[in-house]
Amino acid sequence: MIGAQLAANWADVRRKVDAACRAAGRDPAAVTILPVSKTFDAEVVRAALALGLCRFGENRVQEIRDKAAALSGQAIEWVVIGHLQTNKAKDVARLASEVQSLDRLDLAQALDRRLQAEGRCLDVLVQVKTAREETKYGLPGEQLPRFLQQLRDYPSLRVRGLMTLATLSQDPSEVAACFRQLRQWRERCVAEGHDLPRLSMGMSGDFPLAIAEGATEVRIGTAIFGRREQPVAH
Repeated sequence: MIGAQLAANWADVRRKVDAACRAAGRDPAAVTILPVSKTFDAEVVRAALALGLCRFGENRVQEIRDKAAALSGQAIEWVVIGHLQTNKAKDVARLASEVQSLDRLDLAQALDRRLQAEGRCLDVLVQVKTAREETKYGLPGEQLPRFLQQLRDYPSLRVRGLMTLATLSQDPSEVAACFRQLRQWRERCVAEGHDLPRLSMGMSGDFPLAIAEGATEVRIGTAIFGRREQPVAH
């Protein structure tokens, strides 16, 4: 039953994302979907793999570690989308294919050091704070140009674009303003010579607004996997 429901949910999300692209005058092929599997167990991820999905967003490095062990041998790309502590850099360097929540220099330094030890490179997106909530993480936008310049000193980190979390609001204009702000920061930094092709923004409840503002990737969890399970404390 898990597989059938997952297939139906995935098809529905893909249709809605495609429709949002068309409504915004954009090519649906220009927007990818990152399934967010946080709090769901390895068997749910296995069912998603059977549908042809291979990239999964996770908030917690511990969950990546547990699921990677349970799904050993599977071709999976784990994407870190949650706030990352520097003491998790070793596991990230070993297991993740991408980090979308890079927001400070000490984390960049820790990741680069561990990646060089592993002989690997890692795609990263810089998380920019556009929401008003103090609980939301991200680099202040005004610090972004200098931060991007500093990241050039860490060759194992391949900067691919920017990520943000919109403010939690019932007012669509407030939410859209967060996405617009990220797009504008991207435009400014590209004009200064930085290559930032990707904008990761928008989730299950607000992805049409993000697509209208230029998202190249939306992070969808609930609409694909259903209501979240409670994470296990570690």
